[in-house]
Amino acid sequence: MKRTFRIAIVGRPNVGKSTLFNTLTKSRKALVEKSPGVTRDRVYETAEIEGRKVTLIDTGGLVPGDEDIFAREIFKQAEQALKEADLILLVLDGQSGLTPVDEELASFLHRLEKPVIVVVNKLDGPRYDQILPEFYALGFEKIAGISAKHKRNLDDLKTLIAQYLPEETEEEQLEEEEVVKLAILGRPNVGKSSLVNRLLGEERMIVSEIPGTTRDSVDTFLELPDGRKYLLIDTAGIRRRPRIKERVEKFSVDKAFEALRRADIALMVLTAEEGITDQDQKILSQIDKHHKGCLILVNKWDLLDGKREEGNILLEQIRYGARFVPWAPILTISAKTGRRIKEILPLVDEIYRQYSTRVPTWKVNKALQEIVRDHSIYTKAGKRIKFYYGTQVDIRPPTFVIFSNYPDEIPKSFERYLRNRLRESLGFDKSPVKIIFRERK
Repeated sequence: MKRTFRIAIVGRPNVGKSTLFNTLTKSRKALVEKSPGVTRDRVYETAEIEGRKVTLIDTGGLVPGDEDIFAREIFKQAEQALKEADLILLVLDGQSGLTPVDEELASFLHRLEKPVIVVVNKLDGPRYDQILPEFYALGFEKIAGISAKHKRNLDDLKTLIAQYLPEETEEEQLEEEEVVKLAILGRPNVGKSSLVNRLLGEERMIVSEIPGTTRDSVDTFLELPDGRKYLLIDTAGIRRRPRIKERVEKFSVDKAFEALRRADIALMVLTAEEGITDQDQKILSQIDKHHKGCLILVNKWDLLDGKREEGNILLEQIRYGARFVPWAPILTISAKTGRRIKEILPLVDEIYRQYSTRVPTWKVNKALQEIVRDHSIYTKAGKRIKFYYGTQVDIRPPTFVIFSNYPDEIPKSFERYLRNRLRESLGFDKSPVKIIFRERK
């Protein structure tokens, strides 16, 4: 399938790139914060321009020549976005006027020989007409004056963008193929971005030894030669709330849990150095709460080479620590060396297959009868709880409604037992299931 038209949004720090990105995509995917340097990686999202779907790419603030480690990496990420782009939006701050950095970026973009629209942002006051002409000095023909925050003149910008869109093809009208959404979760510095880079085979995320490098949730599409498609959502490392001091880091944690909510499967990354921690268990409890598929990846397993007994003990500790998500397979990997990376997506495929499975009602009821046959459950008043029948009503997660005479008095312990037995009986050993109890009228 032909890829969508791609538009890269670039500019120096704090000119409103992420606000424009969020406004055009009608999302809150890109972090918006007054502190410069919040956006570091490229962020992708679909937008609709004049009835056509396009892909917008948000980038970090560019400061050419800055030798700071993150500035260099941000520039590298932005360069990659510019290579992929069919159109570039150069965002400038209308309140600040032209700066030497703006002029240097314009000179850089001229050398790329790609179409550029200059977007003069933050034009909130009455001096709009007086301010705009000075930006023609950058040498670009197309200029739009807007306020992304207040959604001013966005239609004019969209009209300019539409002039560069190719003619619509029949392919674009076809329904999008199924994409498995994977959220990569874990504490800071466990190797999440390195894992994404391994899966993609390119340096897509900024990777460093400094905890907290990834501050946003970043989407990347991965399509295999056989046509299988995945959306990889790399997230910021999740620390315990008392340790979250910066406001922007709190946003990052919220974004990580938002990524989990929109994912099908969580790739939960631990390390062989620390095993499973209290914080890992709290993240896993969120995965359990939202009934998401899960694959636990124990990274840095190369550190245990030649230490077989130590490795076996560690795996037992991890299995015990993750006992409340018994459907989650555990795979030992090394993002650094590539060990078992090729086994991840086949396991994901099996989890997703189960997560998307529908079971016939007769099979559900046969399993239910066998499970409750030898169990007598009573209410607090001593009345016997009966289970009449059940049926599957949804997938992702597989959701079952079970009818009972006293649905509100079923003990939590028996609910867990019933859920686990249904998983075993119906072929959901690698997928969570959700049970809803209802009273038979």
